[in-house]
Order: sequence, then C-alpha cells, then structure tokens
Amino acid sequence: MDSHVKVVGWLWIVNGVVSILMIIIGLIIVNVYVPGAQDALLVTLGGLCCFIPGIVVDFLIGFGIFNYKSWARILAIIFAIINLPLFPVGTAVGIYTLVIMFNDEVKSLFRGEAAAA
Repeated sequence: MDSHVKVVGWLWIVNGVVSILMIIIGLIIVNVYVPGAQDALLVTLGGLCCFIPGIVVDFLIGFGIFNYKSWARILAIIFAIINLPLFPVGTAVGIYTLVIMFNDEVKSLFRGEAAAA
C-alpha cells in the first residue's frame, strides 16, 4: 500500500504543476487578446489570486502525504471530494485518492503504526 500512497502524493504534485502550466497559458492568451493594458492586468491579478491558493494546497497535500502527515490525509480526502466534479482528470484523481486514503492499512500508516506492522 505504500506505493499507492506515493502515487497519490505524486498525483497531487503533478496536479499542482499542471495547474501552474494552465495558468501560464491562460494568462498569455488573456494578455494577448484583452485590448486594454489595465484590463489585462486586472484579469492577470484576478486569475493569480483565484488559482494560487489551490496550487499551494495541491503541493501541501503531495508533500504531506510523502511524509505521512495525518493532516495531509484529511486534506487529501477533502480536496478529492471537491475535485470529483472536475471530469475527467479531477474525477479520476479524486476517486483514486478516496479509495487509497480510506484503506485501513493506509490509515494505520498515517497513524504511525507502520513500524509495528
């Protein structure tokens, strides 16, 4: 089960990286096609303010899962549920995260009981 936990961690980190790439591409497109410089700046700042917190959470979840932090497991479950409507990638990541994080063996890993097992 340890390898599945690592896969979940990587999925959240990759989700954050892909989100960054999507923001960069979106902001380039907006800045090319928005006619006024002031409008483009407002759209850019608004986009950054909306998406940066989610990206930070994606990285926190990924690195927290790698270190078997109990808060990361809870955060992953919450954000997996939030990602379920984001078909197809968010749905797949969300379902996989929920299946792995609700596994009894994984629960014990995050409680620190892996050394005894």
